[in-house]
Order: sequence, then C-alpha cells, then structure tokens
Amino acid sequence: MITNNIIGFQLSAKSSERLFSVNPMTLENLEETFIPATEAEVNLAVEKAFKAWRLYRNVSGEERAAFLNEIAKGIEALGDMLVQRMKLETGYPEARILVERNRTVAQLRMFAEEAVQEQWKEISFDAALPDRKPTPRPSLRKTMFPIGPVVVFGASNFPLAYSTAGGDVASALAVGCPVIVKAHDSHLGTNALVAEVIMQAAQKTGMPDGVFSSLNGDGLATGKLLVQHPRTAAVGFTGSQRGGRALFDLGQQREIPIPVFSEMGSVNPIFLLPEKIKEDTNALAAQLAGSMTLSGGQFCTQPGILVALNDDRTDALKLALCEKLNAADDALLLNQGISKSYRNGIAEIKNSLDVKLIFHRESGRDNAVSPALAVVQAQQFLANPKLHREIFGPFSLLVLCQSYKEMSQIAEALEGQLTAAVFMQEVERATALPLIEVLIEKAGRIIVNGVPTGVEVCDSMTHGGPYPATTDNRFTAVGTHATQRWLRPVTFQNFPDGLLINT
Repeated sequence: MITNNIIGFQLSAKSSERLFSVNPMTLENLEETFIPATEAEVNLAVEKAFKAWRLYRNVSGEERAAFLNEIAKGIEALGDMLVQRMKLETGYPEARILVERNRTVAQLRMFAEEAVQEQWKEISFDAALPDRKPTPRPSLRKTMFPIGPVVVFGASNFPLAYSTAGGDVASALAVGCPVIVKAHDSHLGTNALVAEVIMQAAQKTGMPDGVFSSLNGDGLATGKLLVQHPRTAAVGFTGSQRGGRALFDLGQQREIPIPVFSEMGSVNPIFLLPEKIKEDTNALAAQLAGSMTLSGGQFCTQPGILVALNDDRTDALKLALCEKLNAADDALLLNQGISKSYRNGIAEIKNSLDVKLIFHRESGRDNAVSPALAVVQAQQFLANPKLHREIFGPFSLLVLCQSYKEMSQIAEALEGQLTAAVFMQEVERATALPLIEVLIEKAGRIIVNGVPTGVEVCDSMTHGGPYPATTDNRFTAVGTHATQRWLRPVTFQNFPDGLLINT
C-alpha cells in the first residue's frame, strides 16, 4: 500500500494542494494523491534531523550497519509491488528496474560494511613530544567527523539508486549524518514505498527520531527552504545543470555557506581513432548505438559527442551507426519535461545551418521519441559553444575532424565531463596519449575501448568531474569514497583517551 503522507510526520490540515505522479506511457495522472510539505513541516524535519545528528554521530558503526542492512532487506521484501510502481512511474522495462533495485541494495550493504570498518574516519595520531626542543609537541589525533543533516534531492532517471535510498542517502547515513529527502515529482509513489521502509528500519534498529525524513513539494520553493535552513549542513543533487546550479547558488548565498554537491550531467565525449574503426566497424557501431539508446539515453553517462577523422572509415561507421539506430525502438522518456527538452534540442539541430541531422524519424507515439544522430565539422563545433551542451536522451553529435590536431582542439575546447573515452588500436598509442593527457583535465573517469554507460559501484570508481559536470570535482557520487562529501576533519589536542570522540 502506498501511503499518501509525508513519511515520518503527521500532516497539517493547512496544505490543500495535491500532487500526482504521471504515467509516462499514457500521460495520465496516477490515482494516488500526495501532499506537499508546508514550511512548518520542512522546518520540523530539519530541526529533528539536527537533534538526531547529535545522537546518531555517536551511534556505533555496527548499529548503523544494521540500519542500512535492514533498509536493504525491506526494499527486497517490497517485491513486485515496488517493481510495478516503478514501471508505472518511469515506463522502464522490468529488467531495467530489477538491475537498479539490485544495485541499490548492493550499495546499502557496501556502505554498511564501510560503517563497520570505519576507514572513512582516516584517523591519524602524532604522539606528544614533551621533551622536544625548542618547543614541546602536544598529542594530536585527527579524525573525520560527520558534517550534520544532509538534504538529498531525488533524481528523475534513477528512482532507487540515486533517490530515496540511493548512494547519497546510504553514504551519509553510513558516516553518521541524518538525511532529509526531497522526493522527485516523477516518482512520488516509489519514494513513499521506500521511505516507509527506511522509517521502519530506523524504528526496528533503534535509530534516533529524525534520522531520516522524506518530503514532497515544489522543487524550487521546497528546495529553497531546505537548502537555506540554518541547520542544513550539506546537499546532494543529481539532475540538470539549471537545477543543480540554482541549488549551489542558494547554498552559497546563505549567511553560513554550505557545500552543495550537484551532479549535473555530461556529454561524455568519445574519440574514435581510425584503426579502431577499421578493425570492426559494425561491432563498434552496435556498441555505440547501444550506449546511446540504453534506457532511452536517460543516463548522465550517455555519449552525447563522438569525435572522429573525416575519412572513408568514419563514413562507413556513420552508415553502420544509422542502421543500428534504425533498428532501435523509440524511447519512452521519463516525463513530459524531459520529452519537451529533447524535442526542442532536436528542433534546434534541424534548424542549424552548420549541423546535419543524418538519422531521425518521427515517433509513432506522442509520448515517445526517436534516436537521433547529427554531424558537424570540427571548426563549426569549435565556433559554436551551444553545440557542446547536453541533449538529454538518445542523441549524439558526430564531430568530423580534418586532422589529429583538430581532434586535440576539440578535447581542449570541451567543458568538464563525468567521463571521456578513446577507442584505439595498440598501434595508435602515440596518437591517443596526447588526447588522454587533455582528457584527464576534463573528466573524472577516462575509458579506453569502452562506452561510458555502466557505472561500477566500488572503491575505485569516480563519478564526478570538473564543472559543469559537478559543482565540486574533488569528490565522487558513486563508490565507497562518496562518504567524503559528508565529512570534515577535526583534530583533538592533548585529549585523554576517555574524552576522545569518534576516534
């Protein structure tokens, strides 16, 4: 059963507004109604989280791990009810939903292990040197300390893995930070189911009241209240550049600025060297088309720009890629806003004098879109920064270069990215190396002979990159090191063992 309340709070009767999720397959409102949080309820959520923080930060790693593992068990126990609700709110096929559910519970269990091992504390100790000349040294012990209540904004394209029980939430809870989730409007029902699981897990494992809350509401108005509340310590966001930058600016405009970790998308350029194209053009086209159209291209790691030499080998790749895209199904996008943005982006490409749309077809359904591929000459691409922008969905722009020098110029001109890739043969190592040197400056993950879609959740993953991919390129939103966003260093000087905290 999907509850229609703000999880963890009794609703006031003051809010008369009602929210609905929309079925992207029919564009009709789903029957359940959800009530947005009032300003008083937002304030209550953050105040309760602050009080909980003063207790939760001292809860043992084993107890926090039990909490996270109980959440994972609860999500699994939802079974088909969760799967069917996600299908209604996203249009995703069941196989895609099951993959995301598995990733979500695996993340929770991974962070549970992190909570127990406590390597995130990064404890260092320098013993006192009372006899050191000319000045003694005091005893110094440094540890990382949980920063405080964290606000997380759910993502449209990952209702589980980047939302209510996703990586931001799990990593913050693992290190002692309470979380307030702002549910994404596109999957209010999925949020309600998962939020109820988290609340029940908190109660079952004896976590402090306020350790987790979930709020519905207007993205801008509710978001502003949450980010600018004086008790909020940090923010996690996954979504558009416009939304992420707005939240970042709100965080900096506070009397006491706070970190806002916005992951805002990327065009994830792929550089295709000619010997690699020649090796197996058809297989390469299939790999690229699969990455472009995976889940309707609705991944932040979807390859939006392809870069190659303007020669016969690339001509063959273009033909093969168009064939693969023609065989792909139309994409059902997650909501009307994403669909409108995609259609507008394709319309701009059609109207551009410098860009040629070489594959696109009219979709048979109003609420679905066709994959699309366009080409542009390198000099036109360099002269028009608008072409560097992401078109979220199953679209890629092929940039044709006259020389390797132009390929390097393209790499230099690109903004910050989550990923960048180079397809090459071993004989092209000398050509690839200068490109890779530049791409290291541009992206958080560099790939050789692979596509960017598919983000492994592990110690060595970096899911982040220079602006505008993220607002802080020193951190990752995926993998065990995601905990570092919710921590700050504290040094204890001349502390007797009985007084040491969190060490």
